[in-house]
Amino acid sequence: MTHQSTNKVAVIVPNWNGYKYLPACLDSLLAQSIPTEIIVVENGSTDGSLELLQTNYPLVTVLPQPKNLGFAGGVNVGLRYALDNNLRYAALFNNDAVADRHWLKHLVESLESHQDAGIATCKFMTIDRSHLDSTGDTYTTWGLPYPRGRGETDLNKYDAQTDIFGASGGASLYRCAMFKEIGLFDEDFFAYYEDVDLSFRAQLAGWKVIYNPKAMAYHQIGGTSGKIKGFTTYQTLKNLPLVWFKNVPTRFFWKIGWRLMLAQTLFLGRAISRGQGWSALKGACKCLVLIGQKVSERQRIQKAKMVSDEYLWDVITHDLPPNANALRSLRAKWRKLTGHKS
Repeated sequence: MTHQSTNKVAVIVPNWNGYKYLPACLDSLLAQSIPTEIIVVENGSTDGSLELLQTNYPLVTVLPQPKNLGFAGGVNVGLRYALDNNLRYAALFNNDAVADRHWLKHLVESLESHQDAGIATCKFMTIDRSHLDSTGDTYTTWGLPYPRGRGETDLNKYDAQTDIFGASGGASLYRCAMFKEIGLFDEDFFAYYEDVDLSFRAQLAGWKVIYNPKAMAYHQIGGTSGKIKGFTTYQTLKNLPLVWFKNVPTRFFWKIGWRLMLAQTLFLGRAISRGQGWSALKGACKCLVLIGQKVSERQRIQKAKMVSDEYLWDVITHDLPPNANALRSLRAKWRKLTGHKS
């Protein structure tokens, strides 16, 4: 079922076997304080999700797909619909999340008042409201992105509106004009880090990303991806180098690249020790194949770059992610041995 939109904004929810999460998610979106079209991209579920949508949610636009297209492929179906219907903004929202009533209103206000911003992101918390999940994404000089604030219990720590490197695809708003300029999500990512890749491309093209703490949503972390053994390992080893290869300017390419290779080696070793070596090896091999296919894409992205290298170096984080304990230990030993601070 589809409906011709009369709104300037839509919220796109990719769904794969999210039957038990969908009602809370959709009820929170239908209760938003500004008019919006809700679009569910039904990603080939086999758990009765489509029947639930057709029976209980007649006001929701449903775009059924014959198979699971992943997060990137799924949201792109919704984004093409939004672009075809000349919408101004399109939000992405996880099927295992619920939104505060004014979540969308605050994000729209951010983009309305900051015309140089292409993305607005929110304060994303755990479903029980005990921890932060994300207050915007960062990208580090180690080629490792991380969600700012994840796991922290001080929910009021990040209460200042600010520019941030990137936005979580789980609960953020995007300017449709930006997609027309930089393209949609890279479907080779399937899931994980496609939102970091898109934020990186946005930054390179001169679009800012803004964090609005007044916009709040709550997330059941891993509600979908946790269903598949080895899935996160495979996607991580496959996708992290793709973000680096496509987006990092030549000036910093190897400065970040050698650190990322060290991190990938540690990830691979850890995966093997946890019995997920095959998933990790498959991911690493698939990554090499994809990198070979993305040379021209990298050239196109870098040629279209609208910001200086200095600007980019300033907006990325010059440290390791907070939870990178093994790498921190290695770095400390290296510094002690050599006296270097790299």
